[in-house]
Order: sequence, then C-alpha cells, then structure tokens
Amino acid sequence: MKRAAGILLHPTSLPGRFGIGDLGTAAVTFLDWAAAAGQSVWQVLPLHPPALENCPYTALSSYAGNPLLLSPARLVEDELLPAAALASAPPFPEERVDFPAVAAWKADLLRASFAVFRQRPPAAVRQAAEAFRDDPAVRAWLDDWALFAALRERFGNRPWNRWEEALRWREPAALAAARRDLADEIEFHRYLQFLFFRQWDAVRREAQRRGVTILGDLPIYVALDSADVWTRPELFALDRRGDPTAVAGVPPDYFSATGQRWGNPIYRWDRHAEEGFAWWVARLRWALRLAGMVRIDHFRGFAAYWEIPAEEPTAVHGRWVEGPGDTFFAAVRRALGELPIVAEDLGVITPDVEALRQRWGLPGMKVLQFAFSEPDSPHLPHRFTRDTVVYTGTHDNDTTCGWYQRASAAERERLATYAGSTGRAVAWDLIRLAATSVADLAIVPLQDVAGLGSEARMNTPGVAAGNWAWRASPQHLCRESAGRLRALAEVSGRFPPGELEPGR
Repeated sequence: MKRAAGILLHPTSLPGRFGIGDLGTAAVTFLDWAAAAGQSVWQVLPLHPPALENCPYTALSSYAGNPLLLSPARLVEDELLPAAALASAPPFPEERVDFPAVAAWKADLLRASFAVFRQRPPAAVRQAAEAFRDDPAVRAWLDDWALFAALRERFGNRPWNRWEEALRWREPAALAAARRDLADEIEFHRYLQFLFFRQWDAVRREAQRRGVTILGDLPIYVALDSADVWTRPELFALDRRGDPTAVAGVPPDYFSATGQRWGNPIYRWDRHAEEGFAWWVARLRWALRLAGMVRIDHFRGFAAYWEIPAEEPTAVHGRWVEGPGDTFFAAVRRALGELPIVAEDLGVITPDVEALRQRWGLPGMKVLQFAFSEPDSPHLPHRFTRDTVVYTGTHDNDTTCGWYQRASAAERERLATYAGSTGRAVAWDLIRLAATSVADLAIVPLQDVAGLGSEARMNTPGVAAGNWAWRASPQHLCRESAGRLRALAEVSGRFPPGELEPGR
C-alpha cells in the first residue's frame, strides 16, 4: 500500500432528493469532488441489507446488497420506470434519513419497476440480468438469499430460527414447496439484487476512471438472523432450536464494567478448518468483488476471541478462546493471493494480535481522537509505523468538533502542546496531523472536512436508536474544501497516489 488519502462516507449519507443517498448521480458527483480533492480512497460501511435499527453491521446477508441504496433515477435511465414515477417522491428531510418513509416509498417504486421488467424489459437490461444470474459467483448465493428474504416476509420478519421446523432446518421437501408457493417473491428479490449490482458496478467503474479505490468493510461476525447462518448452521455454535450456545463480545474494561455482549453466534472454527475455511474464502472473495480493499472489523478475534455463554446477560462471565490465527490466513492467501485487507485493531490489543497482523503484512488502524487521552498514547502520530491507516475519527466516534467539545482539560492541553491547536479549527488541525503523519493511508470522515458538530455523528455505540441517519448536503462537497484537501495531499506526499490494490 502506497501513500494516499481518502474520505469516509457511507452511500446512505450522500445528498439527493429521494430521502437517502443512492448509487446514482450523487455518487458520481462525490467521486468527482474526491478526485478534485486529491483523495484516492472512498471508504464505505457494509453495503448489505440491515436487520436491526438500520445498522449496516447487523446484515441479513454477507452477499446481498441493500435495495434502499438503489437510485430511482437510474431505473428511469434503464427504462424500468417512467420519469413521472419520480414525481411521487414526498418531501423527505434533507439532513437525516427517515428510514421508514424511504423504505415505504421505494418499496412501491421497486414493485412498479419489477412489473415493467417482467412485462417489457429493455433488451440490454434483460441480457444483463441473464448474465448476472449465470455468473457462478452469483449463483452460489442468490437463490438462497431470495428464498430467505421471501420466507422472512412470509413469517412476519421473524428470525429464521422461529420459522416452522421443516423450513428452519431446510428440509428439501419444505424448501421445494416454498419455492413453488413464493415463486413471484423469490423472483422479485433476485431482481433487486440484479439492480443493486448493476448500479454498484457502475459506481465502481466511475471510481476507477477517477483513480479512486473503494475501501469496503467486513464485520468478523455475522448476524444470527441472516441467510449466512440459515444456510450453514453447522458452522456456528447453535443448539437444536437454532439458538446460539455461545455469543461474541468483549470483556469488561475501563469503559464498561460489564463488557459488551454483541449477541452474534460464535464460529465453530474446527468445522471451518475441516473445510479449508472455504466459507470464509468465498465471503472474502465476494467482499473484494464489491471493493478494492476491505477493512475487517474486530481483527483481534482471529488471534483470540471473547466467548460468552448465551444464557449470560452480560459479558462478565466470558472467556478467552484461541482463534484460527495463522492457519486461517494461510488458507485465505493460498486461495486469494495478496490480501488487500486493513485490520481493525482498536481497543485492548495484546502482543499476539499485533504479531499476527504483522506476520501477514496487514496495515492496522490509529484514531487521532484517542491520541490525547494519555501522555504517551499509541495513537500519537510520532508512534505510528508506515503500515497504518490513520483516521481523525471513525463511524463510531463523534465528529472531531463534537469530540473537542466534550474533551477534558487535559486532552485539550495535550492537543494544544502537540499540534498548536487552539480548538477554533480543531477538525482541520487533526486532518493536518493525519495527512502529515507517516501512516500510508489517511482517512477523514466528510463530517470533519465540513467542520460539523455532534449533530452529524453517524453512530453512538450502545445507543440503539437514532444512528446511521446523517446526510451530507451539496454544500459539503464544495470547491474550497476540495482545494484545501488537495493542497494538503500534495504537500504531504499523498497525491498523486501510488497503486493501492495489490495485483490479483
């Protein structure tokens, strides 16, 4: 990985008139701005359909794309909707996503589009849909996903382990009957995935034309209520009802006396190893179809993970269990070659985790908002090594302006001493620290470029509602900010960038 700069912005946060960012003109406009700003990486959050509270990290599938990201305007361009259909868009709020309102409006729009596709599809679109369906990598997951989505609707969005037993455990006769009974719904969900990847692939091509690499995001764990677990339950620690026997989390620490109980089912790593980690290889291969590089969340779980008995209400009574470690990465590298992976190694990281990351040549992460909480923090730029991706803050942090408002007097004093910051332009003070550090890649949330406060925070961990809804305005993608970023990228040796994606 060569020296470069990038922007963190989830597509739902793109500006636009249809209530949520989408994969249409707004994405291309953002790429134009990023290229003009000397930014060669666009980092996104997981792009899959969320299961809970619109959180992209609790996805219903590791493969399917989120239909809420579909661009209505692109459907008109593909002659899958009349232009008049867009006039039905209600006056959505501009600064936040109203997820229920957007979902209801887009559901009707997509049903209308599906009717056009079935009755009189344009020849080019029909051929593209057939090619998508015939792709072996797509066939490996599409039919299972479409059936899962249709069944979930049939059962009132209840999780798969609360369906009738024959379907819960995928008995062939029950699956065959469901495919007959739900044929139209299954075809609809196949159609949505064709549309998603048609539009996403177009965005990726536009990014490549502008020299922008997309950095995706892959949580280490999958949600219990997902097509991933339903199709391969034997790879997870489940009982005969399909309930977890052990769940993931992290132990108690300075910030939480009871730790964090995430609730994701734990992997049966012995079963994965018996299959040569084929399930994981396929998952990573698909993730690298969506993006040029991938950040793996909670990388430390490959070295050792915190296993919590499912009946425990908190993480207090968990235990450390050795992860698959080198065996896993050896299998993945044999199958995929060089690994364009960023290891999320935040939190309490032990020497074995650091050694695993370094042995496999994976860059780690540093966050400047963490740098001033103690006198010799590992997040201070003078302690970085080149194999680092540095952030002013991540999607889980407050904006830098919001962080500074809540920072202690000691943190403010350390920042002033270290960077000469008075706090008046604190976001750009941290942007400058990131850009001029030795870290190979410097990533900045768009909220920090715009100097926004806590009202623009993307996610507050531990708070269930109100997250993931922030949206940018067109003014945030202005010529002035692009010029400042480009000048900083040039003077800090991040523009023009080198090749970011290893040869594959």
